[in-house]
Amino acid sequence: MALNILFMGTTKFSAKVLENLYNSKHRVICVYSQPPSKKKRGQKILPSPVQTKAENYKIQIRIPNDLKNPEELDFLRSIKPDVVVLAAYGKLIPKEYLDLPNILFLNLHASLLPKFRGAAPIERSILKMEKETGISIMKIVPKLDEGPYTRQIKVKLNINTTAGELSDKLAQLGSQAMIHSLNDLEKNNINFIEQDHKNSTYAKKIQKSETKINWQQDAEKVIAQINAFNPNPGAWFLFKNKRYKVLKAVKILKSDAPGVVIDGNLTIACKKNSIQIISLQKEGKQVSSAKEFLLGNEIKKGTKLS
Repeated sequence: MALNILFMGTTKFSAKVLENLYNSKHRVICVYSQPPSKKKRGQKILPSPVQTKAENYKIQIRIPNDLKNPEELDFLRSIKPDVVVLAAYGKLIPKEYLDLPNILFLNLHASLLPKFRGAAPIERSILKMEKETGISIMKIVPKLDEGPYTRQIKVKLNINTTAGELSDKLAQLGSQAMIHSLNDLEKNNINFIEQDHKNSTYAKKIQKSETKINWQQDAEKVIAQINAFNPNPGAWFLFKNKRYKVLKAVKILKSDAPGVVIDGNLTIACKKNSIQIISLQKEGKQVSSAKEFLLGNEIKKGTKLS
């Protein structure tokens, strides 16, 4: 018998998970998402990707500012889901919810727990130049990302992996793993493994200051920084008070003072070796290849970037 699911999520990652759950044999009876917000200064207030998808599917959507509102707890009791599935919702679930009888809370977390608990596991795994990461399907407990897991899937990483690519891959793999876990739950055959808490690490939220390219790092770390913030929020440098977001770069075996443009091909020196920019975006402009950018390039050889 198919399960009745209450889904909680907000991001593009979450929306892909919702899509796969909707197309499974199980029933998504209600969706929670964070309220609409401005993505950038001056922009219109926009609904989250999950809210948009739920409305397209004509699924009931709720966007409370505060889950601790007694009205939300009463609503959850009234619809009686078999399971609550979370994927990048962005809010902690109050203990009062977790204490409700006969409702299991499952979370799709984008790391191999106990590594990279917290808000930014995808970006942090790339910044740390990990060789592998993955997804975990875990039972939610009051402490953040500390619950036992029922499934994990590993994914290999390399120097070219971007956060956008990894997010898409993990959303798809995680959706499949979640559906398998729901099938186990349906058969009353779901089992959990405790995390190795002593080996836990934390993936804290990305701060704006971390997105500015630090040329005082080795080239590999600069590339990791670029990949970790591709496509958003973007790793950037300043030139003539304009931001330039770098989307793709490769390592070059050349040296100079960190931040110096070495040649006319957008090769920029790092602490060790250099990077050559492949694609970038000037503030207020469209993304362009380095080749296109160089046609009108003001960034000349010998320029020191900040």
